[in-house]
Amino acid sequence: MPLARISLPAGRSAEYKKSIADGVLRALVETFNVPKDDQFMVFSDHAAEDLIYNRHYLGIERSDGFVMIQLTVSNTRPLEKKRALYRRIVELLAESPGVRKEDVFISLVEVLPEDWSFGNGEAQYVPEVPN
Repeated sequence: MPLARISLPAGRSAEYKKSIADGVLRALVETFNVPKDDQFMVFSDHAAEDLIYNRHYLGIERSDGFVMIQLTVSNTRPLEKKRALYRRIVELLAESPGVRKEDVFISLVEVLPEDWSFGNGEAQYVPEVPN
């Protein structure tokens, strides 16, 4: 169910992007109990002038390897699961493709279960209410 929007500097290889996609999905499966086949992700490549971020905000030293991950998720998880997700994404992306933990920015956008339609014009996460 999560929708991942991943923004990164232009010029990254398909293998690099796949590694990020795999790491994000694995973290979601391990920490948010997302099914393994529930993968909906979009990558956006940006020229340096189009990916603007503060390199020192909150005392975190960011580099040109900055990756911004926005996850739209159902609002069903407590704070401790969110923290576990953030940690696991950073760990996995450090392993492969080698993104520095300082360069991983994650934002969760929470929506209600009825805010999803995976096709057929249906809200699959909520039962139909008889008239």
